[in-house]
Amino acid sequence: MRRRHVIAGLAAVFVAHQRSNAEQSPGKIPRVGILTAEESERAPKFDAFRAGLRDLGYVEGRNIILEFRFLAGDLSRVPQLAAELVALPVDVIVPEGTGTYALDPSGRIPVVSPVMMDPVKRGFAQSLAYPGGNITGFTLMHAELNGKRLDLLRSAFPHITTVSALVNPANQNSKLAFEQTDAAARSMGLASVRRVEARSVAALRELRPPVFSGADAVVIIPDGMFYAYAGTSSR
Repeated sequence: MRRRHVIAGLAAVFVAHQRSNAEQSPGKIPRVGILTAEESERAPKFDAFRAGLRDLGYVEGRNIILEFRFLAGDLSRVPQLAAELVALPVDVIVPEGTGTYALDPSGRIPVVSPVMMDPVKRGFAQSLAYPGGNITGFTLMHAELNGKRLDLLRSAFPHITTVSALVNPANQNSKLAFEQTDAAARSMGLASVRRVEARSVAALRELRPPVFSGADAVVIIPDGMFYAYAGTSSR
């Protein structure tokens, strides 16, 4: 089963749970709030999300509403747009590529995240098996994956000795992910990793090859903006 279908399923379960534990007006349609780094709700990933909902009997506009809020590559808008979703209110929030998960401080609205960066260490979950609170979803376990990415990179290009990392400093996950990448590089005998920062789409577009001079390879610290705007800097 594709991850988007699973996330859609989790979102649908929480919608049903919320509606069964609160008084609802007759005919009220549940709302799923989607906070995303994308610029359009027509992105292919959301088609997969809708397909997952349809498999569970939820059809957008008929018996469920998707409320989109677009960051357009600007993570500084997360608090504002999250507050808009909470104020509606929505029945569940799906943060897609936002880099933060403390979206409803009251803990009233469930948050189902497609990707979480070490939620236990960051205090979002008590444990991976029993997260507690109002947050659940999936974790990429970056500590292991960052080392594996570098290992694969070096296997493909054994000559590399220096590495640069593209980082979005506005992403709360980036600090920990960069530290893990740097530690993995040192454990492999590589030189320390040099940071190259881009905190907005405009900054990403301004990147040019000389920025990475002196590095044998470049790794990208996972970030929703980088995924949504892949190839932007070369346009």
